[in-house]
Parts: sequence; structure tokens; C-alpha cells
Amino acid sequence: MTTEQPTALGSTTLPAPRQAPSGAGPRRGFLAKAFGVTAVLSAAGSALGLLRDLLLARYFGANQGTDAFLVAWTVPETAAPLLIEDAMSFLMVPAFALALVLREERPDGPDPVRQLVRATLPWLLLALSTLSLGAALGAPRLVELLAPGLANPGLAVTCTRITAITVLPFGVAGYLAAALRAHHRFTAPAGIYVAYNLGILGVLLTCHALWGVRAAAIGVAFGSLLMAGLLVGPFLRRLRAGGGRPSRGRRSRNALVLIPLALLPVGVFTLTRQAQVFIERFLGSALPPGTISHLNYAAKVSQLAMTAGILICTVTFPLVARALAAGDLTTARDRVEKDLGQAAAVVLLGTAFLMACAPSVVELLFERGAFGPRDTAATAAVIRVYSFGLLAQALIGVMIRPYFSLRPVVRRAGDPSPEDGGRRLLDWYPAGAMAFGLVVTVVVGVLATPRFGALGLAAGNAAGITTTAALLLHGLVLRGIPLRLRLVLGGHARLLAAAAGATALGMPAAGLAADPLLSTALGGLTVALAFAALGAGLGAREVRGPVRAALRVLGPVPGPSPVADEGKPPHGS
Repeated sequence: MTTEQPTALGSTTLPAPRQAPSGAGPRRGFLAKAFGVTAVLSAAGSALGLLRDLLLARYFGANQGTDAFLVAWTVPETAAPLLIEDAMSFLMVPAFALALVLREERPDGPDPVRQLVRATLPWLLLALSTLSLGAALGAPRLVELLAPGLANPGLAVTCTRITAITVLPFGVAGYLAAALRAHHRFTAPAGIYVAYNLGILGVLLTCHALWGVRAAAIGVAFGSLLMAGLLVGPFLRRLRAGGGRPSRGRRSRNALVLIPLALLPVGVFTLTRQAQVFIERFLGSALPPGTISHLNYAAKVSQLAMTAGILICTVTFPLVARALAAGDLTTARDRVEKDLGQAAAVVLLGTAFLMACAPSVVELLFERGAFGPRDTAATAAVIRVYSFGLLAQALIGVMIRPYFSLRPVVRRAGDPSPEDGGRRLLDWYPAGAMAFGLVVTVVVGVLATPRFGALGLAAGNAAGITTTAALLLHGLVLRGIPLRLRLVLGGHARLLAAAAGATALGMPAAGLAADPLLSTALGGLTVALAFAALGAGLGAREVRGPVRAALRVLGPVPGPSPVADEGKPPHGS
């Protein structure tokens, strides 16, 4: 493993197509099984995370203490997408995918996977330790920058120093999870948030009376250690199971060349995306106490729908990365188009549900203890505004993975080092799109917050992220993945129409009952049935297929056979 100069950073040149090794593809039914395991464990992690938020609301309500903790939460909240969910995955899944392709091509040569680990993991541990220490030492300045109007900055500084511990285990967890997913091992990576939230809940339940809101910060640090510990064993087993022999002498043509500076566009994009949270905390700190907490609770509930959609590309991303590593653009394009449609269907169904049932959902989940009716009304209103940006959030999550896979952190030693400086700027296109969206967020937030308060902040978030998604959709085509935009956008239009109709029908249904559980059930059932009927009637492939499958269970379905339907282009166009 060697490094190359920054001149190689920016090209979008693809590797030449190569014959896929026998057995390289996933087994029949692999995607369904992997998605099922990932969905179940991710749902369990989300449920435990929701229970964590319920306990925070019950024990501490929405006041200056929770505002201080949520400012401190900015550290793990920023570290998680950078080191677990986004940047680390964008970098290391394609890198490990390429290493596995090389291993399959030359099973008797030096193991590229071990080469990659030896070249990257020690430097990663050093960098993570430095960042963790820097965040702890700089906690006072960090709190002052994030929330200058905070009522209790001392508590925020204490909690920030505790949560700074998470940087190291988060980074280790992200690295190991990327390696395991590239090996098509999804169970342990899908369980990390179960371990994380169990750690938080254990400390919170036993120590909240003794340490107050500091118990939540300590639980976050403890949970991050459990998260990393869960992956060490499976990672070591996969590493030992690999073939090959130790590398000696000159590197072979199929050795890997490390491109360290390739991580910069990925890191800048992720941090810029996370800056939306910084803006909310900064502007929200000048609003009445509890505003930041209302925004946090609303975001946590809203993002459940987005997270469900992203689960699809969590499973399919290693397949896209392997296709791109082999130079197979057609397979990658088809997979990305399918992911965009499926993610949109899941997220828009969740969006319609939240729009229709937000007040009853918040009342059902949070309204107890220190969390009162005023908090319920404020949080439900923010959820409805946030929901306008959920589709864009999910689409960005789908598109950014193949975008950065086209410029991985490693390349084959035998491939030419590209020097196309003109196209090098495309590496930075996602960061530029995100920065432009951030400007929209700031402008809308600054203009709307004085009049609308937290709703203005949520509107800025939705407007900014939607702008970024539109720019990134165009950027993916520029990058070299020939998406059929008319098909993609036509399918999304059908799904949007179905979601709008489902919302219109679900709102009055939810209002028929005063009990929050019954109201949520009535509204949710109406939204689900309406979305299924309208989506199938409008010809949305992502809805029509599951509806027909469900109807086949109940009885024979007239019309074209599902086998014939598989040959049609996406979205039924």
C-alpha cells in the first residue's frame, strides 16, 4: 500500500470494465435477507432511541437543562454522520469493495484487505484520539460558538467534555462497520445503535436522580464504547478468514494505492450538511428556553421516516460500490434508480403519516411528566414543517453514496493516475451544493425566525436541504452515472401525488378521536390505505408491486403477471 500525490484526487475516470470473478455476486435472496435483518435491528435501535428521548422528556422536560445537554449532544450528533453513517461509509465501503475485488482476482497473492487495514487503521486511531482530546479541551469555546445565548453554559461545557469521548469509539465503529458491510455482513453493523441506546438507557435509568441531565451525557459516552466493542469480534473473524499471503518486495499491479486527500471533499460535505444543526442551535439559543428541545424532539420523530428509507441503500451500497469498482456503470445506474424510487416511496408514506397525525403522535409519545400540552403543540407544529424536507434528506442519502464511490480513497496500482484537473472540481460539487443549500437555510431562518420562531428555523432547514437535493441530482449525472431523470422524476411525481392525497384524507380521520392512540391509529390506517390505493392507481411501480403482492396473498389478482412487469422500466414509464 502506497500513497499518491494530490494531483490524482479529482478525476472521474472509471476503472476499465473487468470480468467479475465467479461467485462475486450475492446469493439469490441475499438483498431481502440483508434488508430484513438490517430493518429489524435498525427498528430496534430507533425504538430504543425513541425511548431514550421519552425518558429525557419525562425526567427533564424542555428547559434550560435539556437545552444545555442538547448543545453538548452536538459533538456526538456531528461525529455520528461524519464517522459512522456518512463520511466513513462513503470512503471505506468503496475502498474495501475494491480490495475484495482484487482479492477475488488474485486469491493467491498478497491480501489487499489486510494491506488496506494496515495502511489506514493506525492513522485513523491517532486522528480520532486527537480530535476527541481537542473537543474536550475546547468545550468552553465550542459552547460559546454554538449557543451564545444559552441560559446555563457551565452545564453545557461539562456535558460537552463528557460527550467528547464518543469521537474515538464512533470512528472505530464506522470503520469496522464499513469493512463488514463491504464483506456483505450486515447483522453486527445493524446492531450498533441497539448497543448504543442500551448504554444510554442503562445510565439514564439508574443515575438520572443522582446526576441529573449529566447522566444522559455519561450514557452517551458509555453507549459509544459498547457500539465499537460489538464490531471488534466480527471484524477480526472476517480479517482472519481472508485469503492471500503477506506482501513482500515490490508492489504488484493489483496492489492498492492510497489517496489520502480524497477524504477532504467527503469530510467537508458531511460537516457542511451537519451545519444545519449548528444554525438551528445558534438561532434557537436566542429564542425562549425550550425551543432547542422542541426542535430536537421534532427532528428525532421526523427522521424516523427518513431513516427507514435510507435503510434500503445501506444494504445496496456495497453492491453499487463493487459494480463501480468493476467499471459496470449500467448495473450501478439501475440500482441507484431503483433505490431512489424505493426510498422516496417509504419516506413519502412516513411524511404523509406525520403530516396527518403529528399532534396525536407527539401527545402519545411525549406528553407526560415535565412535558406538557404547550410542548406538544410546539413540537407537532415543527414536525409538520420539518416533514417538507424529508424526501430531500433521503434522496441525498441515496445519491451521495455512488457519487463518492466514483472517487474512492484507494485505486489499483496498475491503473493510470488521472490528471484531469478540469473535472477535479466535481469532487467538491456535493460540498458546494450543500453550502448553497446552507445559504438558503440561513437566509430563510434569519428572515422567518423573528416572526415564526422555531417554525421559521424548520422552514429554513426544509428549504435548504431541498435545494441541495435538486443540485445533487444533476451532479450525479455530471459525475458519470447516466440517470434517466425523466423516469426518476416522473416516478417521484406519482409518489408525491399519492402522499398529498393520503395526507388530505388522513388529517380528518385523525381528528375523529380525542384519544391520542386511537387518533394515531385511525389517521395512520387511513394514510396507509390511501397511499397504497392512490400510488397503485397512479402507476407508481414502488407502490404497485407491494400492493399486488399483498393482494395475491388474499386472492388472485387480474392484470399483467408480475414476471412480465419486471421487464418494464422503473416507475412504470
